[in-house]
Amino acid sequence: MALQIQANTNDGLIKKLQDCGVIKHQIVANVMKETDRKHYSNLFIPYVDRLELIDANAYLAAPHMHAYALEKLVDFIKADSKILDIGSGSGYMAACFARLIQVRAVETLKESTGYVVGVEPLLKLVEFSIENITADNPKLIENGLIKIMEGDGRKGFEDYGPFDVIHVGAAIPEIPTELLMQLSLNGRMLCPVGDTEGVQQMIQCDRDIAGEITKKVLTNVTFDPLVDPLDMQPTTESNDVNMSDGTNGIYRTRTRTTSSGINEPQFSFKDEI
Repeated sequence: MALQIQANTNDGLIKKLQDCGVIKHQIVANVMKETDRKHYSNLFIPYVDRLELIDANAYLAAPHMHAYALEKLVDFIKADSKILDIGSGSGYMAACFARLIQVRAVETLKESTGYVVGVEPLLKLVEFSIENITADNPKLIENGLIKIMEGDGRKGFEDYGPFDVIHVGAAIPEIPTELLMQLSLNGRMLCPVGDTEGVQQMIQCDRDIAGEITKKVLTNVTFDPLVDPLDMQPTTESNDVNMSDGTNGIYRTRTRTTSSGINEPQFSFKDEI
């Protein structure tokens, strides 16, 4: 539910989110202030706490939901973290994650070697997000801190994993095994799980040093479903992956298909109250 917050500036919006207790960590406030929402929104006044339609199949989440996710993930982000952003949409969260990596590097006097991989099934949103991030700060793309992929987010992107943080920005009916396999030891995944036509639960999955996964239900949320590339493409090619590495930051993948006879690893969860 939106908090009905509006401001005239990005800093003003973040300050109000701090005042009402949504943002608790100053580091989260700082990166959200630095990542001006005007670069990622199509609204004339972008500093409003509301969901925004950016494409027929995609939304820009309300600022309080971005803040909520960052608050849950910030302690797992280091200077060398590998972060996977599924359904990266406008590119806003990818930019926030990238800046958190940079801040951690400064705090610890270490080199910033981490990166963010955004996976988006819609090519026009891949291009849209790259344009947005470039308008914000072109070095985030040019220096390889953010890589935007066109592909099926449910399968993650194992070529760049395992990932210390996995953020899923759209609803999925169940947690994909592929994403759990790509979560690092001592890593955290955050994703809305449940009925993609109704209310979902925000699920937090933590993987400990022994590989055991603890699942915790955080709150009820309402997200649009993660787009299935098969709904947009009549045919698929199996097994091959084709990544074209260019200065524009776009990578493309073909849809991977497997026979139903292949056994996938099964994960057992320990529920946390």
